[in-house]
Amino acid sequence: MKQAVSTLITWYRENKRALPWRIEPSPYHVWISEIMLQQTRIEAVISYYHRFIQELPTVFDLACVDEDKLLKLWEGLGYYNRARNLKKAAQIIVEKYHGEFPNTYSAISQLPGVGEYTASAIASICFFEPQVTIDGNVLRVYMRVYECYANVDSLATRKQARQHLMTIIPKQKQAGEFNQALMELGEVICIPRGVPKCSLCPLHDACLSRKNHTFLSLPVRSPKKEKQVENYTVLLIKNKNKYAICQRAETGLLANMWQFPMLPDDYSQEEVREYLNDCGYTVSSLQKAISYTHTFTHKKWKMISFEIEIEIEADSMVPKLKKEKCCWASLEELVSKYAIPSAFLPFLTFLIDRDEACLFLKEK
Repeated sequence: MKQAVSTLITWYRENKRALPWRIEPSPYHVWISEIMLQQTRIEAVISYYHRFIQELPTVFDLACVDEDKLLKLWEGLGYYNRARNLKKAAQIIVEKYHGEFPNTYSAISQLPGVGEYTASAIASICFFEPQVTIDGNVLRVYMRVYECYANVDSLATRKQARQHLMTIIPKQKQAGEFNQALMELGEVICIPRGVPKCSLCPLHDACLSRKNHTFLSLPVRSPKKEKQVENYTVLLIKNKNKYAICQRAETGLLANMWQFPMLPDDYSQEEVREYLNDCGYTVSSLQKAISYTHTFTHKKWKMISFEIEIEIEADSMVPKLKKEKCCWASLEELVSKYAIPSAFLPFLTFLIDRDEACLFLKEK
């Protein structure tokens, strides 16, 4: 592989995709893109990236953005602590570095939410420091080229791969190109599912798994653990064209995010009616709505929902269904103002589809 580095970089220069953060590879742009790309595919990230940069074009804008607006910009990407850490890091860059992005791997890696991979990417792409980036794409390429059967879920395996690649990464500008070339190769040629496109690969002659036809058995991973399943009942409570929403706790899963009221376990229609009556509400209509299962990293939420209309005397009254902060919001406000986690977006889409007066919201 060491002999193939120049071939790899030449291939990258001739075949790389014109991604927006490559067209303008400032440290700020590369940083935002790399954080967004964690757990999310490139195709899904591009529209989020454009919107984010348009609203927060500089690190100064990010450092002072209101958290509700920040989370709204991040809505749909998941793992919302990534967005919160972006703001914390931006504040450090403004206060400690006067708005200038730190220019060494060591300094970059000290920023909140920035690990070895992200620090290596920024340091190599923007400041030409020879630091290897190890992500799933790079590991897959590496394990196939060397026909290595070590478990890629092991930190020791990742460490060994990085140490080896550090011995062959080129210096100066080519360091960033080397990292991006390996990531690009894993993304478009040495693909994770299906047969890799070996005939198009610049490492064709160096790859042992291609030579021995073992590429489909690599890389080796640990068996996936069964996810914990939790059942919930979501209450889509409407009063005078507004819906009840609650803010989650400040810590834990989906911290501080807004959601529709939710009860643990599966409730029947009569049990929901009884619960709302106990809360002091007069229910004028109640019917079963959609079901949806949302998968997190370590658990699944199996959710059923009920569409409910209640009668209260004053618009100012907020639902007292949970201890967290609650309020009423129109569909337009739910789309434009509140950050709704992906777990609850299907229910919002259902309500928009049901409300003919709000069909225009589908375009947003």
